[in-house]
Amino acid sequence: MTALITLSHGSRHPGAEAGVRRLTRAAGELLDVAAVAAHLDFTEPSLPDAARALAECGHRAAVVVPLLFTHAFHARHDVPAALVEARHASGLDLHLADGLGTGDLVAEVLTARLALDAPDGAHVVLYPVGTSDAAAAAGVEKLAANVGERSGHSIQVVPATGGRGSGGAGVLEAATGHDAVHLLPLFVTDGLLLDQVTGQLGRMQAATGTRLTSSPPLTTDLARVVARRHSAVAPALT
Repeated sequence: MTALITLSHGSRHPGAEAGVRRLTRAAGELLDVAAVAAHLDFTEPSLPDAARALAECGHRAAVVVPLLFTHAFHARHDVPAALVEARHASGLDLHLADGLGTGDLVAEVLTARLALDAPDGAHVVLYPVGTSDAAAAAGVEKLAANVGERSGHSIQVVPATGGRGSGGAGVLEAATGHDAVHLLPLFVTDGLLLDQVTGQLGRMQAATGTRLTSSPPLTTDLARVVARRHSAVAPALT
């Protein structure tokens, strides 16, 4: 079977790499294929290094699944550039799959996470990294509406970055007027931007009187999504 390479953005967070590794291993087990993690920045191995490692183990082809929810700058520019470099560096036959996206598969993952974590009746803040790409931002808003319909929770998007209404200030504003607010991170793994807001939840709760809870990053919850992305490409290679 064709190997799997997951490709994350990368992070300076000390726990980020381990979360991506757990997700990659879980997806590989679902597919019963060799699976390795790679990263665009901050974290090793790079995509060329991961591809070389698979080639050295005798693999001839791999499917690369970007661990990205939106098709913005990184997906359009950084990922294709890394793929070209990795092909030249390894000689491996690399094929690019779709990223995680903001469609029904991810909506199902988020809905299941809310069923486990969110208090009944809580207002939900969907918390993505944020993007300046209007189409990508619209995709996240559509995802929030999808999860709201599936879960029965009221949901709003508060991005971690993006100026006024983002980050901790945006979450604090969302907490006003609700008895309970649940933070639902649209994060693959741990990240510094996520820590910045979760570290403030206790203070926000004291300031507003609102009960504030949070889900963890998605990590292995996304294994089925990654496996589906791989499976959509791999049969054509054999």
